[in-house]
Amino acid sequence: MPRNLSEDEVSLFRERLCEVATRLFAERGLDAVPMRQLAVELGVSPMTPYRYFRDKDDILAAVRTRGFNKFAEALEKARASVRDPVLIGDAVCNAYLDFAFANPHIYKLIFDVNQPTRHEYPELMAAEQRARDTMSAWVKDQIEAGLIVGDPEEIGYIMWASTHGLVMLELAGKLPKGSARSLKKAALRLMEAGCRPRGSMPHTTKRSTARK
Repeated sequence: MPRNLSEDEVSLFRERLCEVATRLFAERGLDAVPMRQLAVELGVSPMTPYRYFRDKDDILAAVRTRGFNKFAEALEKARASVRDPVLIGDAVCNAYLDFAFANPHIYKLIFDVNQPTRHEYPELMAAEQRARDTMSAWVKDQIEAGLIVGDPEEIGYIMWASTHGLVMLELAGKLPKGSARSLKKAALRLMEAGCRPRGSMPHTTKRSTARK
C-alpha cells in the first residue's frame, strides 16, 4: 500500500512529471505519449502518475497553466522594468521572443495546442487570460501616453499574431536564426506608425537604448 506523501513531496513529483510531459508532448505529440511512457521516463511504476493526475488531459492542463504563468511573468517583468512608454513595446516584445526561444517546448504547448477541455480547468483559464492581458497592457500604456490611438485589445491581438507567426516560422526553420527579432522590430514600427495620432511626430527619442 503506498505511503501518504507530504505536500512538498506531491508538489515536487508533480513538477517533475510536468517537466517530462512538456518535453515529450512537444517532441512527439500528445497522442504519441501514453501515461505509461511518462512513468517510464520518470522511473516509476505505470500507475504512479495516476496518484497525482486524473489522466493525460489533466497533466496537459497543469503543464499549460504553468507555461502561461511563466510567460506572463516574463512579460510583466519586462513591462515593469521600463518607465518610458516609448520603450515599453520593445521591452515586452523582446521578452516575448526571449521566452519563446528559451522555452520552445513550453511555448508550443501553450500557443500551438488545442485543448477542447480547457474550460474544465479554472486555473488554466485564469493563466491563459493573464497571458493575454500582458500582451495588450503595454499597448494601453502607449495609448494613455498619447503615443498611439486605437483599440488596445485589437492592436494587442495584431501584434501577438505577428510575433507568434515569426516565432513559429523561425522554430520550424523557415526563417534564418535571428530573423524573428529583426522582423519584429519592423512590425512594431509599422504598427506605431499606423496608430500614431494624426499630426504627431514619430516618437523615436531614446529608442536606441532599447535592446536589439
